[in-house]
Amino acid sequence: MTQRITRQAVPVAALVLAGAQLACGGGHEAGQLEAAPPLEVRVARATMAEMADVFEAGGVVQARTTAVLVSRLMAPVREVRVRPGDRVHAGQPLVLLDDRDLTAHARRARAGAAAAEQGQAATRSQRDAAQAQLTLARATHARVAGLHAKKSATDQEFDQATAALRAAEAQLAAATSRETEAGSGLEGARAGSEVAEATASFAVITAPFDGVVTEKLVEEGNMAAPGTPLVRVEDTRGFRLEVRVDASRAGSVRPGDAVPVTIETGAGDAVVSGRVAEVARAVEADARAFLVKIALPDGVDVRSGTFGRARLPGARRTALIVPTEAVVRRGQVASVFVVDQQRARLRLVNVGPEAAGGVEVLAGLVDGEIVVVAPPAQLADGRAVRVGGRP
Repeated sequence: MTQRITRQAVPVAALVLAGAQLACGGGHEAGQLEAAPPLEVRVARATMAEMADVFEAGGVVQARTTAVLVSRLMAPVREVRVRPGDRVHAGQPLVLLDDRDLTAHARRARAGAAAAEQGQAATRSQRDAAQAQLTLARATHARVAGLHAKKSATDQEFDQATAALRAAEAQLAAATSRETEAGSGLEGARAGSEVAEATASFAVITAPFDGVVTEKLVEEGNMAAPGTPLVRVEDTRGFRLEVRVDASRAGSVRPGDAVPVTIETGAGDAVVSGRVAEVARAVEADARAFLVKIALPDGVDVRSGTFGRARLPGARRTALIVPTEAVVRRGQVASVFVVDQQRARLRLVNVGPEAAGGVEVLAGLVDGEIVVVAPPAQLADGRAVRVGGRP
């Protein structure tokens, strides 16, 4: 069934003002309006449409990306190179820890890796020598075997050549094993050197991205332990407004929804267009509140901790809608021109929030009435009109 909205609840002050205007417009002016030629106007029809209720939720602006830099070592803080408010670049050193023992371990590990390389080179030379001995032993054995077959070499000479060949093969196998062992030792020494280098690098805490230092949580001379927060850095290239919404309303808010956001700044309120990035699960079980994260447009001039308000969509309902351009506002009084028997009639209305297709009319119009869109300045109550476009 079509819902109809009656003309009611018009403010008393508005009625008084309208009465005064009509009284002043009588007599001679009314006669002029009757004689004036029709004024061509564009019109539209007031229609019932589905719209969503809008509610406000307040919250705090936060950077989309925030990093709390912590220590991975147990070491005294030697130097803090930044203060809150400083801009930093990715890879820039922010905090230095005492790394003398770590540097010594790294040097020892590098020396061990160098020694392992030399040891591998020595075993490679030994294997090459064993290979040469084996080649000679094979040649000698073959020559003695040929002579032995012709009865030109004794059995003892043949046995000695065979034994020398077997010894050369064993020496080569041993040299090859030692070379393999040296290679494994070299890999272990290199891995230990890399671990020592990496551990020594933990003494320098660097910025993970370009941003601004928002908090310094340590002073020079403090003892840093693994997991101790040192500095907080935030990425200023993107911000979001975090608000909490009751569970009864959270179902109407969906990721991707475009919502207007009002940010309080020192120069006054700034209105930007945000987009719902995430609707988290319940963060406060007792309060049954959901955390809604609204991404703000890139480049917006805002700081973390600033208060903001978001106009979020609520439950959908049916409302009477007219084009936004049809509503004439004078102070707190809103009115429209209704086309009635080819004449414009001034009608006071109560309006609600703007919808996707126009403005909601709470009182003063009914479904199906024809209103003037963007009324000309010379249009007045009672003026004859000619419709320039079909409603």
